[in-house]
Amino acid sequence: MPQHTHASGHVCGHCDGFPTVAVTTGTRNSDGTRRTITAACPACKGTGTTPARRALTTAGR
Repeated sequence: MPQHTHASGHVCGHCDGFPTVAVTTGTRNSDGTRRTITAACPACKGTGTTPARRALTTAGR
């Protein structure tokens, strides 16, 4: 089976590619479901990827 890769950069090391999560507030809605808020990863700003690092270049003689 083919494997797909991210073309825009590397997977974020802070969220491991899962940039948003739903967090329960502890209260319930009128229909009995839990009330949630969405939180985004502050490192990648909700994209799940980080820019590719530049290679270290050494200048020699």
